Amino acid sequence: MDGSENAPGTRPGAGPRGEGSVRVDSWIWSVRLAKTRSAGAAACKGGHVRVNGERVKPSYGVHVGDEVRVRQAGGRERIVVVKRLIRKRVGAPVAVECYVDNSPPPPPREAAAPAGIRDRGTGRPTKRDRREMERLRGAEG
Repeated sequence: MDGSENAPGTRPGAGPRGEGSVRVDSWIWSVRLAKTRSAGAAACKGGHVRVNGERVKPSYGVHVGDEVRVRQAGGRERIVVVKRLIRKRVGAPVAVECYVDNSPPPPPREAAAPAGIRDRGTGRPTKRDRREMERLRGAEG
């Protein structure tokens, strides 16, 4: 074997030298789905990462073609299919080429009027003003 073929037991298309898998916490950090590797590991430990429908530990090896679901802050779930394995964090344009994003579009942002803006020179809000602002915020949120 000259090293350009896949090792026995690895998936086809995984790359040369038997690069069959990469740790899932490292991969989601590398493609910028998690801010830090430790945040990726914490997401795995918390059950927020699924590979092919199964909850996985941080050391689980992802392969080319696997579907990775990452639940992020705010309840948004990212669904990506692994296209290329990388171990090191790369720039955003390169990271996007490493997966196919099948995530649903994010919900539209609500156009809410800013509640805390007052006219310049009106001074500090009175207790009555503050209660009105809180009442308005409570009705919107």
